[in-house]
Amino acid sequence: MGKRSGEGFVTHKAKLATALSRCLADRLSLMDFTIGRKGLLNYIKALGGSNIVKIVPASNGKASGEQIAEKRLKVVCGANVSLIADSAWIGEKTPMVFADVRVSPQNIVNPNISSLELAEALNRVLPFTTDDEKRPILQNILVKASGGKLVLVASDGARMAIQRLDYDEGIDNACLVHKDDLKGIANALKRARRVNIGFTSSGEELDGVALVIETEAIRYRFIGNEGTYPDYEGIIPTELNCLAHLDSIEAVKALGSLKAIAENPKSFAIDLTIGEGRVLMASPDENGSSTIPADTDGKGEVRIDGKYLADVLKVCGGMVDLTLTNAYSPMMFSTDGYSCVVMPMTSVKANEAQKADRKAQATAQAEAKAEKPAKSVVKAKA
Repeated sequence: MGKRSGEGFVTHKAKLATALSRCLADRLSLMDFTIGRKGLLNYIKALGGSNIVKIVPASNGKASGEQIAEKRLKVVCGANVSLIADSAWIGEKTPMVFADVRVSPQNIVNPNISSLELAEALNRVLPFTTDDEKRPILQNILVKASGGKLVLVASDGARMAIQRLDYDEGIDNACLVHKDDLKGIANALKRARRVNIGFTSSGEELDGVALVIETEAIRYRFIGNEGTYPDYEGIIPTELNCLAHLDSIEAVKALGSLKAIAENPKSFAIDLTIGEGRVLMASPDENGSSTIPADTDGKGEVRIDGKYLADVLKVCGGMVDLTLTNAYSPMMFSTDGYSCVVMPMTSVKANEAQKADRKAQATAQAEAKAEKPAKSVVKAKA
């Protein structure tokens, strides 16, 4: 966004302000200095007298020995000359999210992922984190590189979103990043031309991993949080007895009509019945229903929280596959490398089905045990 000048750099004031406004980190690494981004942005905007800004270490100018010892940056804009101290505009509550100010007249980032693809992936998982302070791990997004894929995982305990992207960097790694640190990053990535995402050491003081997202103007570094994320692969249902391929946009419209007649629009249940080329959405109190055409394979019934269903359908967009195991096991929505697992709501039918399945399983196990002694007796007589 400019050109180097000795140990500092020279750039257009408007270009620097634009880059700082795009950046969402609260701490900037500028040469060997760490400065609060918001304070620096407001200062740059307030400068007058010239369209050009020069920023250098104070030792490059005529600063006194005391000023040099205090480690300051010298900012020159027309007739304005200021000295900014290290850690300026940073307080105790300033989040530990860093960004590097990149000074280069060219785009030097070697992209390894599409900026729009990464932005969409973040938007698909962020809504499914939790605000519950008693479950701090689930306030994070798991970013994991494994087997040629970059996997983003988020869960609030009742829903779990998983986005897989092609990512062939050859090194497996993982990092837990707090949801608040990633909010707004998607919008910034949409404006970037090139993006490179990777992992690095969080530093000597913190023995861990940091997530690094680089664009042509900004380099974000998110220090990973400690903790072990739940086994998300073990939650994904493997036994799928029913499938529906439906239009999520039409489903959202149908759901809206049922929400309008619900007693509590913020919390209402929906009974889904799949089969015979359709998905029937109905309120449990039989106040309303709506039918959506779908490609179906098998039959199934399940009760789901209406808000959960709306959230998932809106994130998926377009055509989506809904798969069921039974009325009481997690259901899964999937499309284009994205999956969202949702726990069903309890119902009389679900409880009866679960009891019947448990009874059948217990009977089968008892019959299997009873058959083993009989086989051994036959072998003994032979």
